[in-house]
Amino acid sequence: MKPVPRIALLVETSREYARGLLRGVIRYQHEHGPWSIYFKPQGLGEPPPPWLASWQGDGILARIDDRRMADAVSRTSVPVVDLRNALPNLRIPTVAISNRAVVRVAVEHFLAQGFRHFGFCGTRRGENRNQDERSDLFEQLLEASGHTCHTYPHPQSLPGSWDAEQRHIARWLKSLPTPIAILTCHDDRGQQVIDACLRAKLAVPDAVAILGVDNDPFLCNLSTPQLSSIDVFPERIGYEAAALLARLMKGGRPPRQPLLFEPRGLVIRQSTDVSAVGDPHVPAVARLIRKHASDSISIEELLAQVPVSRSALFRRFKEHLGRSPKKELSRVRLERAKSLLTNSILSVEEIARQTFRTDAKHFITVFRRATGSTPLRYRKQRAYHQL
Repeated sequence: MKPVPRIALLVETSREYARGLLRGVIRYQHEHGPWSIYFKPQGLGEPPPPWLASWQGDGILARIDDRRMADAVSRTSVPVVDLRNALPNLRIPTVAISNRAVVRVAVEHFLAQGFRHFGFCGTRRGENRNQDERSDLFEQLLEASGHTCHTYPHPQSLPGSWDAEQRHIARWLKSLPTPIAILTCHDDRGQQVIDACLRAKLAVPDAVAILGVDNDPFLCNLSTPQLSSIDVFPERIGYEAAALLARLMKGGRPPRQPLLFEPRGLVIRQSTDVSAVGDPHVPAVARLIRKHASDSISIEELLAQVPVSRSALFRRFKEHLGRSPKKELSRVRLERAKSLLTNSILSVEEIARQTFRTDAKHFITVFRRATGSTPLRYRKQRAYHQL
C-alpha cells in the first residue's frame, strides 16, 4: 500500500477568497487522495510557523506574501506551490488568477453599459503587486478603447483611520465627472467606495457605478446598495494548485511560468445595475430588458412601454450603446445563461427554456456562435457544483 502524502497548507481562513482556495484543495484530495493534511489556521503575512523548520512532509501549498515565507518553504526541500503570486521572480511554481482576464471582464461590462468615464480605486502603490497590476491593466485596456482612467491618488500622509480615508476618497469621488464606472482592486475597497459615495451624496449606481473583485458574499451584501463583483473562482485555483503539487511530488517538472486562470464571471448586484447614457429612454428600455429577459415578451411589447417611436429608440440605442434593443436582449439572455451554467445544476435544456425560450439545439448553436464554446464545455471549465 502506497504511503499517504503529507501536505502542509499555509493558507489563511480570514477571507472568502482563501476559504475558496481551501475548498478547491479539499475537492482535489477527495477525488485523488487521500492526503494527510497538516493545517493550522494563521493570518496572511504572518511569519513562518515555528513547526515548519522541523516538519517532515511531502509537499506544501502556501499563500506566500513575503520573502520570509518564501525562504522558509524553500528550505524544506519538498515541492511547494504558491497560490498568491505576490512576489516577482519567485522561483516557486505558482497558480493564481489572471489579472488581465479580470480587468477585461470589468471593461467589457462597463462599456456594454455605455459608460464614458472610468476610475480605479486600489490600495497604496507598492503594497500589493496584483492590485497594482489590475490598476495598470485597467488603464491600458481603457486607453486601447479610446478612454482614460481616473486613478485614486493616495495622499503622501494620512492619519491611519477609517474616517480620514473615507473623507479623502469622498473628496476624490466628488471631483470626478459623472456618471462614472469605478473598478476597485477587491471587494474590501468596493465596500469602502460605496460608503464614501454615501458620505459624498453621490447616488450609486446612477452617478457612480462600482464593481469589486473576489465576490465575497459577506462584503458584497454588507454594502448598501449591494456590491457587484467579479467571481475569480478561487475553488478552481485551489484545485489546480493541488493537482500541480501532486504532479511535482511524483517527479513532474515545474511549469516555467505561473499558471493563471480566468475568473468565473460577473455577479451583477445593485451597484452596477444601470445604463450610463444621457438619454432617459435608453436606460428605461435597458432596465425593462433586464427585468423581462427571461419572459416570453417581445421587443415590440417592451418598446411599447416607452413613449418614443420604435425607429427613434433603435437609433438612440445604436448611438449610445452601439447595438440594437434586440441585440441587447440577446446579450442579457446570454449572460444569464452563462450564470446558470456556472452556478446551477439545471440541464442545458432547462437553461435554454428559461433564458432564450427555445430548445436545446437552437440554444447550443446560439451559445457557440457567441462564445466559441458549447454550453457543456463552458460549464465544465467554470463550475464545480459539489463544492
